[in-house]
Amino acid sequence: MAIEVRLLQEADDRGSFQSGDERLDLFFRHYAGQNQFRHHIGATYVALESETILGFATVSVGHVEIENLPAGLKRKLPDYPLPILRLARLAVDRNAQGKGVGEHLMRAVFTVAVELRGKVGCVGIVVDAKPGAESYYSRYGFVELEAVEGMLEERPTPKPMILPLSAIVRAVGAVRAKKHN
Repeated sequence: MAIEVRLLQEADDRGSFQSGDERLDLFFRHYAGQNQFRHHIGATYVALESETILGFATVSVGHVEIENLPAGLKRKLPDYPLPILRLARLAVDRNAQGKGVGEHLMRAVFTVAVELRGKVGCVGIVVDAKPGAESYYSRYGFVELEAVEGMLEERPTPKPMILPLSAIVRAVGAVRAKKHN
């Protein structure tokens, strides 16, 4: 499977996408384009094979308060809101699940975070993991954030998690070193 990841384009056909999660599918079909092209409050990356959309990841910028960070991440950081990349939504079409599409999308999100670090600052990626998805994000190194305020009122409640940018940079460096050896 040759998967390409790129920014959503207005002409992309989002109508047949079905992840199995109605809310994610509704967002992708009706709001991802509005948020990206009209309101400019987020960017959606799509994973495609030929012209078929296999999955998407929506990101936006945000901040995290230092008191919400796990103790090990607080060291050496200033005591004011810290810039982050928020992974707002991630979904894979039912027909493509289990085929590495999520991995391609996560790599694209990591690339955006590293680019943000150099352009405007970024200490990590934050996701509000739905119950049951925590282990998926944990395998990338995400750790739980302490939510002090701004909790989503959804039931069941998502778990805020962060992946420090330093972990992403180390992982990218290790992959590059392997390729050159």
